[in-house]
Amino acid sequence: MRQATPVKYAAKRSWVAGRALLVTVLALVALMVVFGRCQASAAECGLASWYGPGFHGKRTASGERFDENAMTAAHKTLPHGTIVEVTDQRTGKSIKVTINDRGPFKRGRIIDLSKAAGAAFGLPTARGVTKVCIKILKPPDRA
Repeated sequence: MRQATPVKYAAKRSWVAGRALLVTVLALVALMVVFGRCQASAAECGLASWYGPGFHGKRTASGERFDENAMTAAHKTLPHGTIVEVTDQRTGKSIKVTINDRGPFKRGRIIDLSKAAGAAFGLPTARGVTKVCIKILKPPDRA
């Protein structure tokens, strides 16, 4: 009777281990791709405030003139031209705004809405801030 040599078993084990490692790496890459896509459109929740008076007609970080009567907003990191849906967590009401400026610069706030956008949530008259979630609807057009 012939006995299998330890070298054959070692080669077979390393082939199986290599194959398992490859499958694991591919699964991790697939998860990163899926997670990356989800993260791009995932909601960010926090406080929203509004701004307008004193900034109307001045240049925004994107270079355009600020119009407090337009449905625009400032965000710290989203690219200018990104369209986001802002949902008031208190009322459930949603609006669409275009990111055209940088801010807010007050701790705990995630977005600064123009006066018009803030008015849709009753911010300028009743309250100065409200809890919102923002979701990316459309990234900016790249020319």
